Amino acid sequence: MEFPAHLATMPMHAITEIHGEPGLLARFRLEIRDFAEAERARLTDALDLAAHLHRDDRRVREPYLNHLLRVAIRMLHHYRVRDVDVIVAGLLHDTVEDHPADLADLGGGHAGTDVREAALATLADRFGPRVARLVAAVTNPVYDPTRDRHEQYREHVAASLDREPWARVIKVSDFTDNGVGVIHSVGPKVPTWAAKYRPLVPVLRDLVTRPDTPLAPPVKRHILDQLDLAEERFSAILDAPAHPN
Repeated sequence: MEFPAHLATMPMHAITEIHGEPGLLARFRLEIRDFAEAERARLTDALDLAAHLHRDDRRVREPYLNHLLRVAIRMLHHYRVRDVDVIVAGLLHDTVEDHPADLADLGGGHAGTDVREAALATLADRFGPRVARLVAAVTNPVYDPTRDRHEQYREHVAASLDREPWARVIKVSDFTDNGVGVIHSVGPKVPTWAAKYRPLVPVLRDLVTRPDTPLAPPVKRHILDQLDLAEERFSAILDAPAHPN
């Protein structure tokens, strides 16, 4: 497939709409072309594993892999991240949450342990303990059905990311794709997603601005602008006056 010369500068949702998954894959390869060969091999291995585990998953109108590619590309391009472990964890950030049994089965040798623990052990064996730790930090908990899920989600994010500065970077990219990108979604779940993500804006704003968050000041300003944009979009979805009958 032929892609335009300006693919490297196109907004990611434009790539998604015009070129789909092949375009995002091509953009990802452009972003990692200057990495060392061994680093590119690790990143490709993570991408292949993510594609395998999420092969049947969809996000409304698109393959789930598109979301994972955008999370990784955003960190590479907009956040200027060159830490391969962080990009690998970004590609795999939903594997333990969505496909723990499948991931555990790929590892073998971890029978008798909790399925999530076994899945994380598989990641640690294949990509190293730091990648597994980062994925664990951005993996949602098993929710208590007697409590509000959105409140539990917000509490978990605040506590988990407090301990892992690099996991904040992954979560912010994930949130940007889900929160700022909510305007690109359709269907009855859009208000539910907006209600879920809106309370996270002040939590992420605090985490991003902390001195130990490992991002350059211009990148932090960019992220804060994106959080403001997310808030505007949540307000448009949740606070819009009802249309008269």
